[in-house]
Amino acid sequence: MPAPALSVTDLALSIGGRQLVHPLTFSVGAGERVALLGASGSGKSLTAAAVAGSLPDGISASGSINFAAGSGRGHAALIRQDPATALNPLVPVGKQIAIPLRTAGLGRAEARAEAGRLLARAGIAEPALILSRCTGQLSGGQLQRICIALALACGSSVLLADEPTTALDAVTQLKVLATLRAWGAEGRGLLFITHDLTAAASLCTRALVMEAGRIVEQAPLAELLRNPQHPYTVRLVQAALQPTELPPAATTATRSATGTAVAA
Repeated sequence: MPAPALSVTDLALSIGGRQLVHPLTFSVGAGERVALLGASGSGKSLTAAAVAGSLPDGISASGSINFAAGSGRGHAALIRQDPATALNPLVPVGKQIAIPLRTAGLGRAEARAEAGRLLARAGIAEPALILSRCTGQLSGGQLQRICIALALACGSSVLLADEPTTALDAVTQLKVLATLRAWGAEGRGLLFITHDLTAAASLCTRALVMEAGRIVEQAPLAELLRNPQHPYTVRLVQAALQPTELPPAATTATRSATGTAVAA
């Protein structure tokens, strides 16, 4: 069996002697899309930051984080909930995407051309026009997909997407989810951090449920929707079944919690 794209063993996070995340152990396979579910304050974003190597100052970590050897120029790329904070507002996005490409050895013209191709793969229409624009000229959905293109440019084996659809309208959400779904086509792993079970159901095949810094349940997503075990997971599933405007792809999967057929 091939090594997982990401293996986390006994990862614990603390600050000033106070435990924020209790020892966690999980893995993400190559090409696998895994949801890390939980409410705000559950520790899921801190977990993603630890995996990405970008913990805030003052937080200490123990345990181990390992990536599959030889699986890309970088190990993990993090897409934050607010992509504008991950991009330089004064530098055209094409130049920002070109930085890791130039570092990998491409010439200036080659890097710009590849940046355009990556934007197209991330779902950006007319990428040639977008390359020269700065973040203030672009929508939230465009910025999210630019961050995905930047992650592709880094050659990362694992993408950590932290609440990437929370601030987006329903149509843009679907486009971003479709872009993330394509991430695994080349064998890369995806850890999708969210509190939105319906979005997770439309994208992921397996879920880890986090509450108060602990993983309280993990299971294939279809099974978790059909038969949640932990009281917190039960509440998540019940909340997802409340009447709301769900993305079409998510609706079918979420209905599985009522006992109907689960979407593949």
